[in-house]
Amino acid sequence: MYKYLFFLTASAIPAAAHAQSPSEQALAEIVDRQDAASDQATGSDAPRTGTEPRAGEAVITVTANGLGTDLRNTGQSVTVIDRTEIETLQGADPVRALNRVPGLSLSRSGGIGTVTSVNVRGANADQLLVLVDGVRVADQASPSGGFDFGNLLLGTAGKVDVLRGSNSTIWGSEAVGGVVDVSTRTERGLAGSVEFGARDTLFASAAAGAGNDDVFFGLTGSWYETDGFSAAASGTEADGAQQFALGTSAFVNLTPGLELFAHGNFAEGEVEIDGFPAPTYVLADTDDTQKTTRYWGDVGLAYYGNDLTLRAAYSRSDTERANRNGAGAETFASDGSSERVSLRGEYRLLGGLALAFGGDHEWTAFETSFDAAAETEISGAYAQLGWVMGRLAAHAGARVDDHEQFGTHVSFGGDVSYGFGSDWRLRASVGEGFKAPTLYQLLSFYGNTQLEPEESTSYDLGVEKGQRGSGLHLALTGFRRDSDNLIGFGFTADRPSGVYLNTARARAQGIEAEAGIDLAPGLRLAGTYAYVDAEDRTSGLELARRPNHFGTLYADWASGFGLALGADLRIVGPSWDNGANTNRIDGYELLDLRASFGVADNLELFGRVENVFDTDYQTVAGYGSAGRGVFGGIRARM
Repeated sequence: MYKYLFFLTASAIPAAAHAQSPSEQALAEIVDRQDAASDQATGSDAPRTGTEPRAGEAVITVTANGLGTDLRNTGQSVTVIDRTEIETLQGADPVRALNRVPGLSLSRSGGIGTVTSVNVRGANADQLLVLVDGVRVADQASPSGGFDFGNLLLGTAGKVDVLRGSNSTIWGSEAVGGVVDVSTRTERGLAGSVEFGARDTLFASAAAGAGNDDVFFGLTGSWYETDGFSAAASGTEADGAQQFALGTSAFVNLTPGLELFAHGNFAEGEVEIDGFPAPTYVLADTDDTQKTTRYWGDVGLAYYGNDLTLRAAYSRSDTERANRNGAGAETFASDGSSERVSLRGEYRLLGGLALAFGGDHEWTAFETSFDAAAETEISGAYAQLGWVMGRLAAHAGARVDDHEQFGTHVSFGGDVSYGFGSDWRLRASVGEGFKAPTLYQLLSFYGNTQLEPEESTSYDLGVEKGQRGSGLHLALTGFRRDSDNLIGFGFTADRPSGVYLNTARARAQGIEAEAGIDLAPGLRLAGTYAYVDAEDRTSGLELARRPNHFGTLYADWASGFGLALGADLRIVGPSWDNGANTNRIDGYELLDLRASFGVADNLELFGRVENVFDTDYQTVAGYGSAGRGVFGGIRARM
């Protein structure tokens, strides 16, 4: 029986496993009863791999409609990676987790901490909306306004929720390729881990939390440091990195139906980077560094009534960057910020019919070493009807946004999910996306105040059996996204130095496949594969750094005496490094092995070997990648 979740807000999700709001308490009781019934029916007590829930457990997504929703009640393509799976994979690098999401390809300009771009179904990296605890964290001062995953390590992450496909109906600007929401880690009591390994890499993380069902406060932090390797593939000098991060989550039940919540996060990292020194101006060893300081958070109220749920919040995010040369002189600095007030709600009209609605207003600002401070505003409102009857769930909605520069934009979207047979599900969605021009594209020296938003329309159709990570799971999805008004850099007679223009069009289409099966008690084999054909519709050439074929095959085994083993094999086909399709990047295969052993109820030893075969590969031409590395550590809870 499906679990219909209408009254779980995004603010509650990050603490769901350990700190329950009133709506979560009711949900937990339903889940416990159903899971107990499921276990009794199957009679199974086999050891689990520890990476995913049992068959029948609800997996909750907040990216589909902005509220907590059972994955089986949305027709959109969503993958959720929880804290248990993050710990099973080990390490700080978010790439290790994102490689398990179908349709995601990545490129990185060096080691951990350097610029890391994520392409969802062939969309540009800056067309992915990235949230942490529902707060937008893109760098408003960067030219394209994208998020650099090199500044997000997994020590403070509790869950990664990924939606693939356009969904500006719910989320507004930036949700062209998809949405990623990262929840801050929460724990009851105290938990921590430390590991050390190749290239003198040290990674430590801890989380602590205290409270009861009416009040909770949690704190998590992590430290990462490595000597690294040369970012320039031709270089010989190692480029190190370090990052410190803190996160907090809190809620107080003011009344049985009214909750005060807050999240706060801080991260600061510094990475050594290689550049293009004179006189050759080719990528080579330099002593340049880049320091990034980010803070973000929100505070608000959530109301849980019999038929009405409301969540009102104020949020702010800020990203500061400073580049310095080998002499310590600042060569570039920027500061981008975003403030937002928002209201989301859901009203249960009757039976399985519900209305989701919301609105927000955002102020963004930026300044750089070469550009004076500037700001703009955008407002939006949406409404979406949802209907659940038996194994059928459907949603349809629309959104209106008004931007200070380009005016009004309307987005539509809908999805349907239908369950049939023995745990099969047919799902389909259509969504529109848009991305407002960034402040840099509008108001910098190269800016153009006449720019229009980038637009997209995406479709997908899929069939799925079971759920990811439990029992027999099969999924096949076909997708297509057409994008217009894409913003590029060009030259005109009156702007010979260059200007941003709406000139490009793109199309991405393909298939995603995912499968998993329990081969034996405690042994699970799973994998993902994607074929993505992403092209520039003006030139007919392939988009840069978008491989046509890529996927991950992985296996996990858990014994009955504390030993667990695992392996991930990442396979990526060739791609072009440039839009002219003249510089080829070879494909590659990477194998990682890992193991853990519980020496006591709350104490675990773990270790892994990354890039077992010491593969020499690149994801950005000219930039190096890590060779074989061995890591080991200890994890404890109390």
